Amino acid sequence: MILRQVERYLRSSGMSATRFGRTVARDPRLVHDLRRGREPGARLRARITAFIGDQQ
Repeated sequence: MILRQVERYLRSSGMSATRFGRTVARDPRLVHDLRRGREPGARLRARITAFIGDQQ
């Protein structure tokens, strides 16, 4: 699940949820919405995965 990857990244990096959303999708509420059940589309999911992969 993409939310699990995001949460793990946020814990390990110390990045705030708002900053992550702005950086990845220009959406400061992205992580909040994911936590509430939002399912990202294929393109956004790919951007999230690529961002996390590039940071590690």
